[in-house]
Amino acid sequence: MLYLTRRIGEAVIINNAIEVRVVELKGKTVKLGFTFPPSATVLREEIYLQIKRENEAAAAAVGALRGGDRQPGTVADADPDGD
Repeated sequence: MLYLTRRIGEAVIINNAIEVRVVELKGKTVKLGFTFPPSATVLREEIYLQIKRENEAAAAAVGALRGGDRQPGTVADADPDGD
C-alpha cells in the first residue's frame, strides 16, 4: 500500500487519468474530490464489498444448479437425448 501526505488543495494523479484531491479536513474526516474518465468505475469500499459478495453468491448458486464441481465427461454431462 502506498501512503502519501497531502494538504488541502493538493492532489495525486493516478494513471494520467484519475485525480484525487484533498478538498476539506474537518476533525478526523477528510473530504476528497475525484476527477476521472467516464469509463472508470468508482465505488465506496462497503458498496464494492457488497456487490462482490452478491456476485460470489450468485456464481455459487449457478455452480450448484449445474451440479457443483463435477468433472467434464462424467455421466451427469451426458446428453439425455443421446445427441
